Amino acid sequence: MAKRVSAAQAKAHLSALTAEVAYGGQRVVIERRGTPLAAIVSVDDLKRLEQDRAGSARPLGALALVGRWDATDDAAIDAFIDDIYRAREADTGRPVDLEA
Repeated sequence: MAKRVSAAQAKAHLSALTAEVAYGGQRVVIERRGTPLAAIVSVDDLKRLEQDRAGSARPLGALALVGRWDATDDAAIDAFIDDIYRAREADTGRPVDLEA
């Protein structure tokens, strides 16, 4: 868990906080009136964060599948999508009692 300090404390003890982060493996969250504003993290943590951000440009979830299937059988894909729409139209949902 990250250590939390006020902006005034961070200003007064920046050198000590930097040493805790660099050599002690600590993370420091700087707050103003209880609201987190910034963080002091090690260079290794920063590299990991930047690496994760660069890797997040690739699509996730269903978007990651686009273009990955064999498009030679478009009829099968169209039939699958039609089945999904038919199932959605047939689904009436669950009964709801509004009187209770």
